[in-house]
Amino acid sequence: MYRTLKTGPGRTRWGIVAGILALPVLAIGGLIALIVFYVLFQADHDGYAGQNVPCADVLHFGGAELPESAENIGPCTEQGFQELRYVARFRMPRAEVTDWLVSTYDAVPQQGPCGSLEADLCLTEEHPDGHPDAGAGTVTVQVKYKDSETARVSFLASTE
Repeated sequence: MYRTLKTGPGRTRWGIVAGILALPVLAIGGLIALIVFYVLFQADHDGYAGQNVPCADVLHFGGAELPESAENIGPCTEQGFQELRYVARFRMPRAEVTDWLVSTYDAVPQQGPCGSLEADLCLTEEHPDGHPDAGAGTVTVQVKYKDSETARVSFLASTE
C-alpha cells in the first residue's frame, strides 16, 4: 500500500529537503549582505556626508573655479561609489554671483523659488556625457541671499 523510497547506503531523503530549505535561507542571507553593504559603503545623500576633498577639485569637476572673492563654508565633500557627487558651499559678494554664473555656464540662472528649492537664484546645467572640460553630468548651483551684500552658494556636481 505505501511505497518507500529505496535509498542506497548512507543516503536519505533529507538531503533533498535540506537542499530545498537552504534556498530561502541563502536568499535572505544575500539580502542582508546587500543591506549591510549599502549602509556601510553608500554615502548619506540627504546630509551630503562624505569624505573631504579640496574645494578647487569640487568646482573643477563641475567646470567652474572658485571666485577669488569667495570664502568656503565648511569642508567640500565627495560622496558615492559609482555615482559621484561633489558638494561645496561658500559665501561671496551678492553683486558678483550672477556674473560668475553667466561667465562660467551656458545655462541662464533663474530667479527663485527654484522648483522645490528655496533659493533666491539657481542654475542647473546638464551634460549627459559628462562636462567637456571636467566630467560632471549635472551641475546644480543654489544661491541664497543672506543680506544686501552677501550670498551663500551651494554647489553640487555629480555624474548622475
